[in-house]
Amino acid sequence: MRDLVNNISYDAASVLMKGKRDTQQDALASDLRDDSDFGFVVLSDGMGGHNAGEVASGIVVSEVFESIQRHSKTREMSDEMVPRILCEAADTANERLRKHSAENPETTGMGATLVALILTKGMLFWVSIGDSPLFLFRDGKLSQLNEDHSLAPQIDYLVSAGVITESEGRTHPDRNCLTSVLMGEAIPQIDCSIEPFPLRHSDLIIVASDGLQYLSECQIETLLEAHVGAPSSEIAGLLETEIERLDHPRQDNVCFSIIKVEGE
Repeated sequence: MRDLVNNISYDAASVLMKGKRDTQQDALASDLRDDSDFGFVVLSDGMGGHNAGEVASGIVVSEVFESIQRHSKTREMSDEMVPRILCEAADTANERLRKHSAENPETTGMGATLVALILTKGMLFWVSIGDSPLFLFRDGKLSQLNEDHSLAPQIDYLVSAGVITESEGRTHPDRNCLTSVLMGEAIPQIDCSIEPFPLRHSDLIIVASDGLQYLSECQIETLLEAHVGAPSSEIAGLLETEIERLDHPRQDNVCFSIIKVEGE
């Protein structure tokens, strides 16, 4: 096994696309600097009528970003503290959604997914609620690190068991139904990494809204493998071009951040 990354730095780039939707309900904020071994990214995919989804994702990203930033300035980020900080940030955002809906009844029922990740001293931590994926590309293979809080895993199981066909599974009307989301109520499922995930030199991390998954994992993996040596900005642009080339008539909002881990 290769050693952990020393003298770590990050090469990061982000993309925000509206797709075929009338409004942009994805939101993303990041703080990743080349001169620091600490950084974080917060991403949210909103849901709700009118502008409620946009409001929900904005609240979630703002609350979680500010919470992590505040802790990073006042406390040491030990391995034991980071998971608690992430979960507390998610709870704070959820409570803020509850208060906003109570004060603005027209936004009742709005909600948002959350993926927030912290990179510190060559380690990765995350908290995830909903179906926004966190991918790792390592040694030519793409894998999803976080849980998928939707019905997609159950539908994929039906496909593997031969109950329904692959085509039926891919287009199943319940595929994108969420089993957990931030809505200002009790959160059914939270995926929070208690143990740190060790990073390696040349690892590539993608945190995204589910709009990226209009491309198959095979398509994403093939593109990454062909351009693994390129800077993150070029890879981000290539993924954006691939989505545009797909020209799916129901293309959802797309929001993602590419993070290349660099070091010795």
